Amino acid sequence: MDLATIFLTIAGLCLFETISSIDNAIINAEVLATMQLKARQWFLTWGLLIAVFAVRGLLPWLIVWVAAPSLGPLGALTATFSSDPHVLEAVEHAAPILLIGGGTFLVFLFFNWLFLEPKHFGLRGERFFQRQGVWFFAVVSILLTIIVWFALQKTPLMAFGAVVGSTAFFITHGFKENAAQTERQLMQAGLSDMSKIFYLQVIDATFSIDGVLGAFAFTLAVPLILIGNGLGAFVVRQVTIGNIERIKKYLYIKNGAMYSILFLGLIMLLDSFGFEIPSWASPVITFAVVGFFFAKSLREMPAESQSTTP
Repeated sequence: MDLATIFLTIAGLCLFETISSIDNAIINAEVLATMQLKARQWFLTWGLLIAVFAVRGLLPWLIVWVAAPSLGPLGALTATFSSDPHVLEAVEHAAPILLIGGGTFLVFLFFNWLFLEPKHFGLRGERFFQRQGVWFFAVVSILLTIIVWFALQKTPLMAFGAVVGSTAFFITHGFKENAAQTERQLMQAGLSDMSKIFYLQVIDATFSIDGVLGAFAFTLAVPLILIGNGLGAFVVRQVTIGNIERIKKYLYIKNGAMYSILFLGLIMLLDSFGFEIPSWASPVITFAVVGFFFAKSLREMPAESQSTTP
């Protein structure tokens, strides 16, 4: 992996982590506004370290280790940069299982947004799909059946990986559904700041799953994922500290995040079945998709808002 590819990968990871965590930043900002200054400072300092190292750092490392236990803890961390034939063989064997699981998760996540979540309609056809929300579970069930069928032609472990990916989606989806109700409880004056910090950390961990799994579409190198996602988490904290209302004015940023998730999920699925995807594809596609929806947001932003936007 050359230096240019490393920098492009880190930049793509940072951007993806940032845009996929905007909802998390909004929840954080609204709850932090009800807390004392000392508690806010603790969350924004130590909470950042927990978010970066305990979640966005340890989780991808654990995923690689579980997917290829023969690597051991150190091998899972340095596998992508190793020249050991045994390590490379273990990574090559585990990669399709990991990729098909992550790809299934991301594609399900996109269809959940397309069919069920309220949104600003950025592309023609989105309104139609949201009106067909009742078909969401049918669509993802059929999609899982197709993925598992083709995976079984390769290896049963790939099929198992796809099922694990779908299971992970529905588990985290349940937590996210509960996040809105939790946020309303956190806004109540009766809860202590310590309780709010605890719930914010749980919510942050739940929302970070998307970014962690999506990171594997960019690279299997855990150190690069840690750096890229860590930088993205730092940006999200800065957004939380700053004027969150300014971010809400970019109407289609969430659209950009979700279409990026779709493309990254498809890349992971294709890669798992042996299609050769260039290493630059994921970051370039992410920048292009996010750039398109960012420009669309700017065009539709009121003139007075644009004049105050840095």
